Amino acid sequence: MTLMSEAKKDSPEIIEKIAQKEKIDPKKLKELIIKGRAIILGKDRDVEPIGLGEGLKTKINANIGTSSEKVDIKKEIEKAKIASKYADAVMDLSTSGDLDKIRKKILEITNVPVGTVPVYQAHKENDLIKNDPYTIFDTIEKHAKDDVDFITVHAGINKSVLQSLKKEERIMDVVSRGGAITVAKMIENEVENPLYDRFDKLIKIAKDHDLALSLGDGMRSGTILDALDAPNKKEYEVLGRLVKKAREKDVQVFVEGPGHVPMNKIEENVRRMKQKTNNAPIYLLGPIIIDNAPGYDHITSAIGGAIAAKEGADFLCYVTPAEHLSFPDKTDVKEGCIAAKIAAQAADVAKGKKDIIKKNKKISKLRSNLDWEKELNQAVDSEKANKNKETCEDKTCSMCGDLCPIRLMEKYLD
Repeated sequence: MTLMSEAKKDSPEIIEKIAQKEKIDPKKLKELIIKGRAIILGKDRDVEPIGLGEGLKTKINANIGTSSEKVDIKKEIEKAKIASKYADAVMDLSTSGDLDKIRKKILEITNVPVGTVPVYQAHKENDLIKNDPYTIFDTIEKHAKDDVDFITVHAGINKSVLQSLKKEERIMDVVSRGGAITVAKMIENEVENPLYDRFDKLIKIAKDHDLALSLGDGMRSGTILDALDAPNKKEYEVLGRLVKKAREKDVQVFVEGPGHVPMNKIEENVRRMKQKTNNAPIYLLGPIIIDNAPGYDHITSAIGGAIAAKEGADFLCYVTPAEHLSFPDKTDVKEGCIAAKIAAQAADVAKGKKDIIKKNKKISKLRSNLDWEKELNQAVDSEKANKNKETCEDKTCSMCGDLCPIRLMEKYLD
């Protein structure tokens, strides 16, 4: 039985647990879950479950996984451990190596919900462009049986969306890997997208395994100049209909979004997604707000993510400094996590989340007392804060020294 089905009949213990963590009325959370406006990931495994959606704190996800150029399971395990330390969820995006072994190992060593993108494995093992594209359902079933918590599926690209893409003069046509595979197989074989065509089959697999569906945005913009164009909007309309179908079968579902979006279009993008999907939880990659800062896209995405989360985005996927440049290493993973976490907490302060505000009040009081040890242990990244700390003999920092305003005000105001 799915969580949505359980919630309609009873009050599952997991709802009480998440409500307590989120400082929200359990009855309200239960109602949001029944309506599909909030979901819970990680309820069936021995991990720290999370709630996503209306009225809940902003969560972050970290992507890891091999590529055709980099296959080192030990390094991916290291990255997975770092990701699960700082992020609320982890996605295995592996495309090369022993994909079953990698996925199972990541599930084993992480303590947070784990998601996957089955189309990568399906394409690697069967070439979905040249061979039977419907074999993707076998791979989805395999991932579900392995107890992944959620999967990304690019079901929103149909023939109508494809026609819109062909008419649009985009700078970058498709930048989603799953979206590109989907478009290629549709054109090559002159067929409808199997995930759209047989969405009912996908729903059945998800329902049988209580698997959450993350509806991928294959038409997401790869440059700020393509943001919110016709293919993007068309896909949102399709995704909205798919959300409705999933909810009707009590399957938890959330919706992915861009990508690259200029600051002046972020609010419109978030609100359009919420409107078209009847307030489904939404999951954004950033969004990145300018295209010309490679090497610093953890910053461009954190700025966009903070704005998006303030406007209603529920789940932020991190972006690392390696984005658009190279394969991320463990340092990139940590920096991406910290940047996304800052964005999420900044938005939660703006949304009045009392426990996040309380954290900021606590560190500010410790800072006022020059209590360095306790202060830095409250930091988002206490390791870096303690490493960079440099104080003088009187406990002031080396920047201000004897001109420390806190020390001066102790004399005249305290």
